[in-house]
Amino acid sequence: MKKISLLLLAVSALMTVYAQSKKDDRVFFQLKIYNYSTTQQGEGIHRFLKDSYLPALHRQGYKYIGVFSDLSNDTGSVKKIYVLEEYASIEKLLASDQKLLEDKAYQAAGADHLNASPDQQPFSRIETILMKAFRYAPRLMLPDLKNPRENRVYELRSYESPTQMKLVSKVHMFNEGGEVPLFKRLEFNSVFYGEVIAGSKMPNLMYMTTFEDMASRESHWVQFFDAPEWKILVVKPEYQKNVSHADIIFLRPTPYSDY
Repeated sequence: MKKISLLLLAVSALMTVYAQSKKDDRVFFQLKIYNYSTTQQGEGIHRFLKDSYLPALHRQGYKYIGVFSDLSNDTGSVKKIYVLEEYASIEKLLASDQKLLEDKAYQAAGADHLNASPDQQPFSRIETILMKAFRYAPRLMLPDLKNPRENRVYELRSYESPTQMKLVSKVHMFNEGGEVPLFKRLEFNSVFYGEVIAGSKMPNLMYMTTFEDMASRESHWVQFFDAPEWKILVVKPEYQKNVSHADIIFLRPTPYSDY
């Protein structure tokens, strides 16, 4: 009996180690996109985010909330502000939303925005995209940029795939295939890589890289396409035709963004 008990303990211990090794520590990213059309709306959204929303999330213990303006806002009729958040789980995200409803300081500071009259809508619409982090980049990463914030360029990319399995192929290409390590080697200062699990352009993935300026961005991409790792990777049969459409969006962090 003693030997059987020891064997059961050993098996139990091995199963525990295996379960821990298989633990998925990837976080979730929420990307909110505020669409607006007037200067008044834009100023109001920034005021709400700066004075109400970010302070409320900071009080909940979330240190890093990214807020970015679309560089096309100067010329586009539809203007956009992007807000990037990280949560350990979907439950944490839902709990955070509930805490906002109970936060009196948040409600007071954001009253003009939260309680705006329907005929003075503070934005045109809000789009929400929910993502799960990649296996090879399980958490949000803070860029290591030293230059003035107003000169920086953040590049947000969305890659749509023609089928769900082709998306699996593209995600694999980033992880096991080696794109994520290549971006790291070339110092693209990536912020996140995420597989979209809820959004308007599925199946797709999104990721964000950062540069000191547009010239640096151009130089980095030349290095990427010239890299021997990429030239080997891009011709592999298992990775062919796994992107059907790509969107590239250039952003700039706001003065009050956490990164």
